[in-house]
Amino acid sequence: MVGTDAEKPRRAVNSRIAGFRDLEPSERLQKLAEIAGLSQSDTHALRGGGALPLALANGMIENVVGTFDLPIGVATNFTINGRDYLIPMAVEEPSVVAAASYMAKIARDNGGFRTSSTDPVMIAQVQVLGTNDPNGARQRILERRDEIVATANEKDKVLVGLGGGCRDIEVNVFETTPVGPMVIVHLLVDVRDAMGANTVNTMAEGVAPMVEELAGGPVRLRILSNLADRRLARARMELSIDSLATGEYSGDRIAQGIVEACAMAIVDPYRAATHNKGIMNGIDPVVVATGNDWRAIEAGAHAWAARAGRYTSLTRWEISGVGTLVGCIEMPMALGLVGGATRTHPAAQASLALLDVRSAQELSEIAVAVGLAQNMAALRALASEGIQRGHMTLHARNIAIVAGATGNQIEIVAGELAESQDVRVDRAKEILRRLTGE
Repeated sequence: MVGTDAEKPRRAVNSRIAGFRDLEPSERLQKLAEIAGLSQSDTHALRGGGALPLALANGMIENVVGTFDLPIGVATNFTINGRDYLIPMAVEEPSVVAAASYMAKIARDNGGFRTSSTDPVMIAQVQVLGTNDPNGARQRILERRDEIVATANEKDKVLVGLGGGCRDIEVNVFETTPVGPMVIVHLLVDVRDAMGANTVNTMAEGVAPMVEELAGGPVRLRILSNLADRRLARARMELSIDSLATGEYSGDRIAQGIVEACAMAIVDPYRAATHNKGIMNGIDPVVVATGNDWRAIEAGAHAWAARAGRYTSLTRWEISGVGTLVGCIEMPMALGLVGGATRTHPAAQASLALLDVRSAQELSEIAVAVGLAQNMAALRALASEGIQRGHMTLHARNIAIVAGATGNQIEIVAGELAESQDVRVDRAKEILRRLTGE
């Protein structure tokens, strides 16, 4: 496969790292390097602090003036399809990595996550305007399907040689639009381990003259679609009710609360928007850490959530016939291992090395498993003490730092803020003044 060595033996890793959160960042990185067998260059890239040279950044985008750092954390405890993963997450929001790791631990004790995915098929769209017989144009284009597919595949013989390429075409007719009748041709392209934007765009441009001649109208847009609904990734977890109990809340109460909270997101778009944002809290950091296009993933996710004409939840939570809690997610996931930042950004390369993935499909399945874990964390909190308690406990560390706390002062100030449930900068400064005797 492109960008991977399918014959290389897998590393055996244990994603359950006791006491990981209690270590200093440098100690965590050293432990991670030992467990995952990271190279010195990968370890340096994950450490940050100049991992992306300015000269390299200057070649990635326009008008470069510097670089912008995000924290990279590692979600632990993930077992997916019987294999352990240590998952890099680039994110600024407190509680995300901790929540994913904790839910993964609960899932791990129940057999972990099961995932699957479809082939990595992307859609290229070719828009035709000005045809007098749009339905006739559709038929003419379909009659020449084999020629169109062959023309598209001439544009990327390397991809075809790797087992990918244009597989088929579709033709959609819109008889009434603000600019008159419209015919839209879809090229269905298996992009293998690439995200695929450049490939499908080139193929769309390559077939445009033939499509224009057959349709009898001018071709306008020739562009990929970020609604990658042929490139789906799925994840599922099944949990015993007893494993859900927390504090004063029984497993039955938590399970029922999770199902009820999901039901609201299924029927109410206002709730669904926040519900799905929580899912993307888990997915986006994996996408960013691996150098993929998080904006494309967001666009595809929300379009998929509205595919039935009403915006709804990306997940489903149910109580099974045998009394277990079952959570499921299915959504578009157009991730790649080759091209773009995945091959230029040192930290993205190091993140992929940490994951030790062998295909873009595997990476996609990991991402949705993290999204499902993140969703469970939010719903479990909502079904018990509420979302703010755990989140504000972690947010208190940020407030302590803003107030000027350093070293062990951070945990002392944050702990007192969280205990009082009064997480404010002025309150943190009061505590800090008391600690320092000022």
